[in-house]
Amino acid sequence: MARRKKLYEGKAKILYEGTEPGTIVQYFKDDATAFNAEKKDVIDGKGVLNNRLSEFFMTGLTQLGIPNHFIKRLNMREQLVRAVEIVPLEIIVRNVAAGSMAKRLGLEEGTPLPRPIVEFSYKDDSLGDPLVPEEYIAAFGWASQQEMDEIVSMALRVNDYLSGVMYGVGIKLVDFKIEMGRVYEGDFPRLIVADEISPDSCRLWDMETGQKLDKDVFRRDLGNLADAYTEVARRLGVMPSNVTHTPTKPTLIN
Repeated sequence: MARRKKLYEGKAKILYEGTEPGTIVQYFKDDATAFNAEKKDVIDGKGVLNNRLSEFFMTGLTQLGIPNHFIKRLNMREQLVRAVEIVPLEIIVRNVAAGSMAKRLGLEEGTPLPRPIVEFSYKDDSLGDPLVPEEYIAAFGWASQQEMDEIVSMALRVNDYLSGVMYGVGIKLVDFKIEMGRVYEGDFPRLIVADEISPDSCRLWDMETGQKLDKDVFRRDLGNLADAYTEVARRLGVMPSNVTHTPTKPTLIN
């Protein structure tokens, strides 16, 4: 059997050449990183959980008519996705002040925002993914003004969907980040949601207790990260309600 061609390896995923033209196989690793990879660990089962949760969310976006790169899940750790030209931005949508925003503005963490706020950071790990204003994005040609309008509109639609889904299972969507990619139909580029949507890329708090169910558990040493992600999966019906996390083999619904 021929070895697959590795295209890219990031902190949480490996991308391989897909089996069909225009596709990529996205492999979810168990690696956990924080503070621009200054803090690292391997969390058994994390990749399996993120694969299944990202599948769940991307499928939900498809059902709402929000275009994204997800095609199908291949196995417990891999999914087939469309190859895209990634826009070099992380799009951050905030509903509640937390993390870097709370520190930056001197706000108490947990302060509700008057409306969802969309921020952008330039994707460059060596620079720490710095926040950038829309003027920079236009000036450096990372995205056109028309694309920026579309990105903001799509990000807010994703926020409406995720907020509603999470509210239904007693979880507050504090903030999240997504990436966008371009696919070409002839010479015409179209934007779609890419990368992943998982507890790695969201802040999720239990609505009653405030318990954190996202990567802040790892960042702040608040407990077992896999247990937190397992709880999110259980509430969303991705895992049976009578299953708790086991270090090596999380039990998931096919």
